[in-house]
Amino acid sequence: MKILVTGTAGFIGFHLARRLLAEGHQVAGIDAMVPYYDVTLKQRRHAILGQSNGFRAHILNLADMPATAAVVEAEKPEVIIHLAAQAGVRYAMEHPESYIESNVVGSFNLLELVRRHPVKHLMLASTSSSYGANTSMPFEENDIAVTPLTIYAATKTASELMAHAYAHLWQQPITAFRFFTVYGPWGRPDMAPYKFTNAIARGEPIDIYNNGDMKRDFTYIDDLVEGIVRLAASIPVQGQPVAEFDSLSPVAPFRLVNIGLGEPVQLLDFIAEIERCVGRPAIRNYLPMQPGEVTATFANTRLLQALTGFQPQVRVAEGVANFVAWYREYYGA
Repeated sequence: MKILVTGTAGFIGFHLARRLLAEGHQVAGIDAMVPYYDVTLKQRRHAILGQSNGFRAHILNLADMPATAAVVEAEKPEVIIHLAAQAGVRYAMEHPESYIESNVVGSFNLLELVRRHPVKHLMLASTSSSYGANTSMPFEENDIAVTPLTIYAATKTASELMAHAYAHLWQQPITAFRFFTVYGPWGRPDMAPYKFTNAIARGEPIDIYNNGDMKRDFTYIDDLVEGIVRLAASIPVQGQPVAEFDSLSPVAPFRLVNIGLGEPVQLLDFIAEIERCVGRPAIRNYLPMQPGEVTATFANTRLLQALTGFQPQVRVAEGVANFVAWYREYYGA
């Protein structure tokens, strides 16, 4: 199958593209290689993908409509998996404009191109941050989500809403999936697992917000990729829900799906696993809660299971050990 994946030099896009290539698919990748973090890491991911004859890389920004249109028209994908985005909660405090360009304009351009060139299934990456100030847990796809706490969350929710409108107007099947705190080998340097591991390994202090009183539904990258791959085959059909709790829209072939482990872990327990794997204690710097943060995330995964028969299963002990092993190999630490 011909699949277009946006964000293939990114953490999740890299792992997904590698899995699709291993299964024999033809993968066209789009990435802007923006310097939000070390571009060398992105280039190395793309170099690994480039070892496959089935991979074609296109370096461009989705906000550039003519360039994006040229790729879509040339590649003629059957499925599009849209992962490219400006990520990060705290970065949005200083650079909100980059989130509008990447997450809103870029997503709009892709939706407009899919209107012109329909595909079997458009898949759109979203985030657990879309649940905003919701406190009822576990988070369910049918929960009302109108209280975003960051520009990042607002832009990702906006992309969901635009996608629903396009699904309704043009009958384009779309699945938006919300990720929960993804981690693993080749992870982003700005994320907590990487920052904690790097600092502990170097004997430097780590910042722990809200004095460590937080829980996260840590989801290992292989579980996330498995969920995406299985959901690709579960194309939403208007009027055909799979269960009473299905988030399938009543007016469009559109649904939201959580992908998370479904077992939130205390942040301090997660840090303890890193300490165990690195082999030294962290120097802890306890700080107040940061603006835009939430105390807990917790995914209800029954819709994912109903659609795919899959339940994420990699526990933190295994996932952290894998990440630290990769960190040591990559950096020679």
